[in-house]
Amino acid sequence: MTQPVGGGTPNGVDHGAKFLALVRQRERGKLKLYIGSAAGVGKTYRMLQEAHELRRRGIDAVVGFVETHNRVDTVGQVLDLELVPRGTFEYRGVVLEEMDVDAIIARRPQVAVVDELAHSNVPGSRHAKRWEDVLQLLDEGINVISAVNVQHLESLNDVVERELAVTVRETVPDWLVAQADQVVNVDLSAEDLRQRLRDGKIYKAEKVESALANFFTDENLSSLRELALREVANSVDRAREGAVRRVESTSTPRTVDRLMVCLSSDPPLSRLLLRKASRIAGRLNSDWYCVYVQTSAERADRIDATVQRKLVDNIQLAQSLGAEVVKLTGDDVSAALAKFAAERAVTLAVMGQTRRSRWHRLTRGSVVERLIEMRAGLDVLVVSANDGAADRSLPAEFRVRDRVGTRS
Repeated sequence: MTQPVGGGTPNGVDHGAKFLALVRQRERGKLKLYIGSAAGVGKTYRMLQEAHELRRRGIDAVVGFVETHNRVDTVGQVLDLELVPRGTFEYRGVVLEEMDVDAIIARRPQVAVVDELAHSNVPGSRHAKRWEDVLQLLDEGINVISAVNVQHLESLNDVVERELAVTVRETVPDWLVAQADQVVNVDLSAEDLRQRLRDGKIYKAEKVESALANFFTDENLSSLRELALREVANSVDRAREGAVRRVESTSTPRTVDRLMVCLSSDPPLSRLLLRKASRIAGRLNSDWYCVYVQTSAERADRIDATVQRKLVDNIQLAQSLGAEVVKLTGDDVSAALAKFAAERAVTLAVMGQTRRSRWHRLTRGSVVERLIEMRAGLDVLVVSANDGAADRSLPAEFRVRDRVGTRS
């Protein structure tokens, strides 16, 4: 179940009781995820508040890992909570602390609070990413309350970099958020957050002015807030559709469109295409496929090693975004795509703008043009490499070079 709420007081809605009900349902651990627009909105504070409430209800809740950043309010919430000791790792002559997954599993609490889901662990840790630690805790039957800022969602990486000029290097796969049992938005207006920053509640005094002038601008914070609200709204839609599917007869035909992103071995647009397709699939609450057609010229013994490496990377990204990856073979790419779309009831194809020469397009036609000529029952969404400059009236993840209806 998912439920968005505002910041501060939960407006009379007993979310602790709802999560308590989830805790008692199944053997595998449940994941509750707080999503915020930026650091300082109060995600960690809210998680610790909930841990206190769960303990008052007789639930064995511990802190697996929390970073207080010496924020007075957050430090105060840690008091009287059991902290599982952290593990220590030596890296390049420096001793660093990380969450001790084995210690939490040995302690076997009912609920563990785990902050900063997108965090990259020190080399030598059991897992490379903290979200992988969380998956192991869930597999062990331990329920987890965690938090992440919306800019760390993998599918938003290009949007955040283009719109905010911010490069985010630590990401969380969208499928993990989609599988969360409860998603809560910790909402705070841009002005309130900037005031918290001025009051010294987020960073030390010497960092405040720089933060206000750079990342914590009104425009940036408003954009991130919109993305966070939209993400939680999508979670609500996913939960609603899931509930509908559970009560519908298995013979009821599926009405939600399926989509596929057509991946080329030519990589410049691929990551943009994949992230865009992931966001669209989330909006439609639909299954989606990453389809690559391997031609005879792109067999493993012929394809350039660098291109092949990038292709593998893009396939791994598609999997992390929740796509089902499908490799087809054939020299007629358009025909292979059309056949696959018909077999899997795909109604929307997301494709990159062709990089072929004008002569090649005139003599052979682009894949997009051939799909249109086939009247394959598809809507085709064509994404430009410079798509950020077009269609400003649309949300960022839907800006496209062109949309060509080919459904017959």
